[in-house]
Amino acid sequence: MTTIGLDPGQRTGVAIYRDGKLCELRTVAPAEIEALIVEHAPALVVFEDSRMQSPVFSRGTNPRAMLKIARNVGEIDQLCRQIDDMSKRLGAECVGVSPLRKGSKLTAARFAKVTGWPGRSNQHERDAAMVAWPYRRLK
Repeated sequence: MTTIGLDPGQRTGVAIYRDGKLCELRTVAPAEIEALIVEHAPALVVFEDSRMQSPVFSRGTNPRAMLKIARNVGEIDQLCRQIDDMSKRLGAECVGVSPLRKGSKLTAARFAKVTGWPGRSNQHERDAAMVAWPYRRLK
């Protein structure tokens, strides 16, 4: 069984699990997500769903910066909707996970220790792997 983990964004992190084992990490553009799902035909797509957490804007941030943050959050929310829709359309079960539920960011060293991943990784790829980690062995 294949499970795909996604950390949506302009640089979307991707983690591929096969039979519970982390096999591949990569970063793709949002336009490449559908082809990725078609290529791997996963039973399950798990993604960090920004819609499950209210955005928090820092006090003291100027209005221009707050608008930029709001625009970025809106883009990610739309990408989450698209991932949900395309996964279901392509026959994969889909689960959105709150950013808080995913857990804190891991350093490359800690990630390697937790997952056994021997190669390089960036933060987007590590987040994608960790969002799907609890689901990697589900049938």
